[in-house]
Amino acid sequence: MAQNPDYDAAAFKKFEHDGWDVVSETYHDTFALSTKQAIEPMLDAAGAAEDTRLLDVACGTGALTAIAAKRGAEPIGLDYVESMVSEARSLHPGLEFHQGDAEALPFEDGAFESVTCNFGILHFPNPEQAIAEAFRVLAPGGRYAFSSWSPPDQSPFMALLLGAVEEHGDMNVPIPPGPPIFRFSNPTECEKVLAATGFSNVSCQNLPIVARFDSPEGVMETLNRGMVRIKAIIKMQTPENQARIEAAITEGAKEFETGGTIEIPQPALLAVGYKP
Repeated sequence: MAQNPDYDAAAFKKFEHDGWDVVSETYHDTFALSTKQAIEPMLDAAGAAEDTRLLDVACGTGALTAIAAKRGAEPIGLDYVESMVSEARSLHPGLEFHQGDAEALPFEDGAFESVTCNFGILHFPNPEQAIAEAFRVLAPGGRYAFSSWSPPDQSPFMALLLGAVEEHGDMNVPIPPGPPIFRFSNPTECEKVLAATGFSNVSCQNLPIVARFDSPEGVMETLNRGMVRIKAIIKMQTPENQARIEAAITEGAKEFETGGTIEIPQPALLAVGYKP
């Protein structure tokens, strides 16, 4: 299923690696508070239960791996960024974590009954290859589940961030190009790619995630300490435009104040397929 992308896959991979390396120590307490909301439905979709052999691809700091273990599963977490793996080991001692590439998994064919990828698919240079690798390491009857953020027209959170850039800056900054960030927020695209890989009974569901912050300023703090691609786009603006973008994001966040906190809808899509 590997395809030749029309961009420099190595440059994009390095950009993603270096970006996540920078935020590895702060991700757990910032943007991970949103991604964690997808964990339980993802584990349900992947069939994670007692004694399930589960691989958590792009595990980050290990939140999904740890919750799978609490269910009685036998999870292994894997991430491309060594500093993320170190954080996962520190946060969840006793669990198994490896540094490795989602597009070349260091495991034997059929080694797992479940494979999960919580918001990792949009960070892979060749997502088809990552999906093919998940298929390979699954045993027959196993399940693969991944999640992806919804686009700005469905997500007030993404609309706030990207809308501020579009209004006050320039989206065409020289960061390494990669796959479309919202490609897998389309159920039809998920179903097509998973089916082409060999998965059956493919289905998708919407996840009503909400990004929560203690203050409007918390949005920019989370962006700077827990995100990569959108942060890079903002940081590469002129100083004047960057200041306008940050002010617009902070001001826009005030519209989502609820009971003393900021709550911004940040929906996502969860896709699952079965290996025949």
